[in-house]
Amino acid sequence: MTVLRTQSLTKRFGALAAVSDVSLALPQGARHALIGPNGAGKTTLINLLTGALPPTSGDVFLRDERITPLAQDKRVKRGLARTFQINTLFPGLTVLDSVVLAILERDGLAARWWKPAASYRAQADEARALLANLRLEHDAGTLTAQLPYGRQRLVEIALALATRPKILLLDEPAAGIPAAESVEVLGAIAALPGDVTVLFIEHDMGLVFRFAERITVLVQGSVLVEGTPREIAADERVKAVYLGTETHD
Repeated sequence: MTVLRTQSLTKRFGALAAVSDVSLALPQGARHALIGPNGAGKTTLINLLTGALPPTSGDVFLRDERITPLAQDKRVKRGLARTFQINTLFPGLTVLDSVVLAILERDGLAARWWKPAASYRAQADEARALLANLRLEHDAGTLTAQLPYGRQRLVEIALALATRPKILLLDEPAAGIPAAESVEVLGAIAALPGDVTVLFIEHDMGLVFRFAERITVLVQGSVLVEGTPREIAADERVKAVYLGTETHD
């Protein structure tokens, strides 16, 4: 079942086509990487999927619904969540309180946020389960600002998962993280429930080939090729324009 697809999606900034005629189709449960050299349009494409940018032409579909006109918050309500290259957390809250607050926001109860997280028993239980899935349960009582950067990225993923997304879009989840921690972050993403579809931008090809099931290569805003990691690694066009470099959006 295809849960997210684009049809001839294009974004122009004046004469520049940052994304040009991109058509993607992600099945439920996909672990799909988006790679390409600097300026390839990867982050622009994610912004089009989330509604942060309007397309010049083309469409975005969530299952059979055309969501191109929908604002970002309405896409989140329909199950489309994202994280960013730079994390956006609640530095003065504990990890548990942060996730509980995200759940309360999802349930329309955030305006009543004034009690400790433990006062919201159902939401706190859900938050603890999320933290356990991401191997963060031992950090529940720690202020997010005091965590190592890699753990902060996991908290950001927990906040996105608190919206109960059907599709999770990750913009360089391992950016700025030491190698040992980046493997942990991508491992936690790979281990997400099978009904959660994941599309992620990543410039570390070791991580991409380890965790992605399929890969789309963007070059100058257009899809160069899509395939399995083995197919991408063997493709001479990809080798010529990207593999072996460290450039990224």
